[in-house]
Amino acid sequence: MRKKLLMFVAAMLVFGCLSWAKTITGVVSDAMCGAKHSTASADAADCVKKCEGNGSKLVVVAGGKVYNSDQQDMLKGHEGEKVKVTATVKGDDLTITNVAAAAAGK
Repeated sequence: MRKKLLMFVAAMLVFGCLSWAKTITGVVSDAMCGAKHSTASADAADCVKKCEGNGSKLVVVAGGKVYNSDQQDMLKGHEGEKVKVTATVKGDDLTITNVAAAAAGK
């Protein structure tokens, strides 16, 4: 009985740690251009908005990696900007809980 309880607690700790939210700092780009917009700029914002208008989904580029999210409404308004995204990360997918503008120098 004690061994089963310890195994259960260990499993809960492992799975619980995997689902903790993380903060990622990156740039909002679009799926078509991806990491091309890894630096925030007015040109990147114009390009991302144009691609978004043509049906491309918004993504977050951070640390050379492109993260997808189905929560497009949370990324809208931040096209081409550097942001801090609080989300649960599973592979390349984000479940976003918050998006805020990041300081330009950070």
